[in-house]
Amino acid sequence: MITKSKKNKRGVSYQTVIYSIVVVLLFFVAIGFLIFSNWRINKRRAELISRIQYLQQEIQASEKRNQELKSGILQGSSQSYLEETARSNLGLKKPGEEVVVVLPPPEKKTESQKEEKGLWQRMLEKIRSW
Repeated sequence: MITKSKKNKRGVSYQTVIYSIVVVLLFFVAIGFLIFSNWRINKRRAELISRIQYLQQEIQASEKRNQELKSGILQGSSQSYLEETARSNLGLKKPGEEVVVVLPPPEKKTESQKEEKGLWQRMLEKIRSW
């Protein structure tokens, strides 16, 4: 019995110290792992939030375009739109109407266009003018 009491009084054994160090290291490793996992989750969450915002903007743009197309379909099926399109694009007319076409004035040749003639062409013109 005396020997047991001397061991306890003498100090802590090496096994107890090593065990304590291992427990503390495992604790810090677990805390580090949790911090790293939390960081990755927050990073992924930020990416997903930005993607959601982008997709919501795309949805709004698509809905707006959809409304424009629906109004175009409704407008395209009306009689007045069909008549206007036939007149402007196809040149059709109603009985008793006359179609007037306004042509642009003919282009006049400028000096820069005259200078585009080659040397031989200018020489021939001078010879002909004699």
